[in-house]
Amino acid sequence: MRDITTFFLVLLFGCIAQAQTSTDSIQQLDEVVLSDVKLKRYANGYKLTVLNDSILRKNSTSLTDVLRFNSNMYFKENGYGMVSSPSFRGTNASQTAVIWNGININSQLNGQVDFNTIATSNYNSISIKSGGGSVQYGSGAIGGTIHLSNDFNFKKHVDYEVQFGYGSFNTKNTHYKTSFGNRTWAGNFGVAYVDSDNDYKFLGTNRKNENGAFNNLDINFNLGYIISTKDVLKLYHQNFRSDRELSSTLLAPSSSKYETEDYRSMVEWVHIEDNYTSSLKTVHLLEEFKYFENKDLDNFSKGQANTWLIKHHYKRHFSKRLVLSVITDYSYMTAEGNSFSNPKRNAFSATAILNHRPISKLQYTLNVRKDVISDFESPLVFSGDISYQLFKPYTLKFNASKNFRVPTFNDLYWNPGGNLDLEPEASYQLDFGHELKFKNIDFKLNTFYIETSNLIQWRPNSSSGYWNPVNIANAKHYGLEAELNFTKRKGNHTLFLTTAYSYTETEDVEKNQQLFYVPVHKTNASISYNYKSFTAFYQHLYNGEVAIIGNTLDGFDVGNFGFAYTFNTNKEISYIADFRINNIYNTYYENVALRPMPNRNFNIKLTLKF
Repeated sequence: MRDITTFFLVLLFGCIAQAQTSTDSIQQLDEVVLSDVKLKRYANGYKLTVLNDSILRKNSTSLTDVLRFNSNMYFKENGYGMVSSPSFRGTNASQTAVIWNGININSQLNGQVDFNTIATSNYNSISIKSGGGSVQYGSGAIGGTIHLSNDFNFKKHVDYEVQFGYGSFNTKNTHYKTSFGNRTWAGNFGVAYVDSDNDYKFLGTNRKNENGAFNNLDINFNLGYIISTKDVLKLYHQNFRSDRELSSTLLAPSSSKYETEDYRSMVEWVHIEDNYTSSLKTVHLLEEFKYFENKDLDNFSKGQANTWLIKHHYKRHFSKRLVLSVITDYSYMTAEGNSFSNPKRNAFSATAILNHRPISKLQYTLNVRKDVISDFESPLVFSGDISYQLFKPYTLKFNASKNFRVPTFNDLYWNPGGNLDLEPEASYQLDFGHELKFKNIDFKLNTFYIETSNLIQWRPNSSSGYWNPVNIANAKHYGLEAELNFTKRKGNHTLFLTTAYSYTETEDVEKNQQLFYVPVHKTNASISYNYKSFTAFYQHLYNGEVAIIGNTLDGFDVGNFGFAYTFNTNKEISYIADFRINNIYNTYYENVALRPMPNRNFNIKLTLKF
């Protein structure tokens, strides 16, 4: 891995050595400062939710905490800090794509991203795009996509932030980040670390969460350089390391643990002309894991997957209102481990995107994509979306798409149990949205319908005695989502209110029953009050009951409360003291059956900005 990172750095700085000075005009272009231009340019007909810095600060530990209280997504979490998988409009974790600076980073092994392995403090923004996105982002983008962005600021500045926190269950978290820039350089660097005994009590019992300790380290480094008036070079790198014990359940003790390590590196060269833009990305993704059945012994199973990716995006401006994008990429993926031989996969894809704004109030996008994959056939996928502003505050949105998910290396090659005869999952969906924007109020209402065939499920095989993945299930999902944001400012007083509600019906067509771990009703709300240097907030989450095997899991209400005060010693240095109470009502609840979540707990933080 050191050789790979060194190669990227040599490539970057070798080009910088021959660079020329830039002009101010290039710094205004999205292609220069943004890491995922497609998200801004080609999402007009979709529901898009952007989480700003103030929201990220309230739940700065993990992506699970942020999205649980600020989105319509439901999370299955195997105890606090353990493996966390989302349900997006009733779809499963493998059908939700996580996009890191424009690149799909879902695991090649199990098709998922563990949302407790993402430290939100190291990103400028996090966006949630609801609806199918396979055309633009590839396999797995069925329910929606989560976008993690590191953007660049080419204005002269140097900013630092240091944070220390301590909380219940001997939880310690530290965060450092810096951002710097001028007319030609821009960069940011961040380190986030959290360590916890995580030994909370199980309410109503004399037991506690045993074997639940964890520590996570996340390192992010991003650097951009304007080579000339037409060329920009950008480097992105992330390293995540985790050592987690796997906590016991109410019925079964555990002494196991799970170690993971992820490396993500990307170099992007952007070339800009008057009527076209070219972007070339080279990417390396490495994921590794070790599983210890007994953490006290040095016996473990392991696995890893490598992905090498080259991606080119050509965007042609025929006019200010008509743009055509052609995206091609080639990826080479390998894996190795105790449970499979050394599988390999070659994949090539070609995508065409046409964006047209015939009048100022109307915009539509047409997309088509074809993948050629070495180990099976992949379907042609397509999508279309349109937005129309009926009058100033009211916009109608509509999108329709065909999406897919390819079988993972585990699905195909796991020994014992892999199935080489699997077919890709296919999904069709419709989404109809309304958006109202007033001076102080934003309101979104979306209805959706998703039909998925060839769902891949692992099921017990009576003849072999093992679990096998099979294309056996078809599913239907339909429902609605509503979001409301309200802001009121008067003098030194500011009031923020956000709320989100989702109604989701799902059906396993084969069994004529509701899908597991999908609440019919889910809602969250947050209210925040700010007066000069003082801020107080309250968050509330309601999850309705969910179906589980042979039973249902009760719904629950959870509330959090916190406040912060900013001490400005001078214009250049400020201190922020935060205090937070989680689960303020001391509610007993489970996200996954037989795995209780934490009782009432506390956290304090001190942040220094200069």
